[in-house]
This record gives sequence, structure tokens and C-alpha cells, in this order.
Amino acid sequence: MPEPVIAQKAPFRVEVEEGKTYFWCACGRSSHQPFCDGSHKGTGFEPVRWKADRSGPVFFCGCKHSGNRPFCDGTHKSL
Repeated sequence: MPEPVIAQKAPFRVEVEEGKTYFWCACGRSSHQPFCDGSHKGTGFEPVRWKADRSGPVFFCGCKHSGNRPFCDGTHKSL
């Protein structure tokens, strides 16, 4: 599998809604970061499905290399 495109070397802070399902972009090609827009087609990547269990801020990974996908774990600091 190819390496994902680094969308940004920082997390995306997003206000999420409890019960809503989100699809995090794993390939880095989406123009609607941090969420999937279908740009992964043909790349071997698939979006990560995540359902919010509470409303409030969430920090989604922007570098696409997190070990805790779809969330930021600070990996961007070493890229």
C-alpha cells in the first residue's frame, strides 16, 4: 500500500455531534479534510468510520500517520 499524503502536520479540531457517524480520510487526498470525499478510489485506502459517543471537540489526525486513527496522537511532530 502506498504512503498517505500528509494533509497537514497538525490535527484538525472538529466539533462533533453525539450519535453522528464520520468518515475520516485515510489517504490524505480529500479536499474536505479531515473527512473523506471519495478521492481514495483506486489508491488502496479506505476511510475510517467513526461514530461520536458525545458532542464536543475532537482532534482528528491531519498527517494520516497516527497510530490511533482517526485521532491525532502527535506523530506529526516526528515527520
